[in-house]
Amino acid sequence: MKYIDQVKETTEFLRNRIQTIPETGIILGTGLGALAKEIEVEISFPYTEIPHFPVSTVESHSGRLLFGKLEGKPVVAMEGRFHYYEGYNMKQVTFPVRVMKFLGVKRLMVSNASGGLNPDYKISDLMFINDQIDLFPESPLTGANDNEFGPRFPDMSEVYDKGMIAEALKIAKEHNIPVQEGVYIGVKGPNLETPAEYKYLRIIGGDAVGMSTVPEVTVACQMGMPVFAISAITDLGVEGKIKKVSLEDVIGAANKAEPGMTKIIRELIARL
Repeated sequence: MKYIDQVKETTEFLRNRIQTIPETGIILGTGLGALAKEIEVEISFPYTEIPHFPVSTVESHSGRLLFGKLEGKPVVAMEGRFHYYEGYNMKQVTFPVRVMKFLGVKRLMVSNASGGLNPDYKISDLMFINDQIDLFPESPLTGANDNEFGPRFPDMSEVYDKGMIAEALKIAKEHNIPVQEGVYIGVKGPNLETPAEYKYLRIIGGDAVGMSTVPEVTVACQMGMPVFAISAITDLGVEGKIKKVSLEDVIGAANKAEPGMTKIIRELIARL
């Protein structure tokens, strides 16, 4: 079956089972799943029950697709995402974003846990992503392009929506939530970076580095979906501050950052 036919089949499967078409799609990253508890869930689907969906293999990712309302607005949320390092190709990693668009989702909001490269950043800081650098070895747009997905050569000059960033900055200021703004670098993982790699990533313009987000956002951009993305800084790749990090450390730092992230995303959705 062609890839686009898989997308359409999955879309039809979900459309026949949901009551409300979501306006906003949300992807929840490592340690940032608490927002799911804020959603008034109408129906949820384990990834294993959705045709053609990959299955999240990461310990901290629940693996459910939630449909419901947040601040009275219809949303669909991925409680757990897919990563290139899990062995999936980029078309599988970004499959849910294609389905969201075909369902009628108008915008995408993404969260992730990432390593801080900017020396001004602290652990558990929040960073609004305003640009990205793609260092993945494969693009989700590689191969034959179907015009139903969007243009063969999508413009990437404004990947992250300036209007949503501006509104989110207002929300953060109103609630005294300290936030940063910067460039996210996507790498394949799953290993963390060496000190020399952290130095290189900073030199080429990165403020944070992680193993997700860039593929999903690239596909959203091709499909004309405005994107807002937020990183929780869970460890530091700054000379003199580099320490050995475990998954538990990452989740702990993300959990500390999560209440501020939840408040910002909730209010941003309410104001759209």
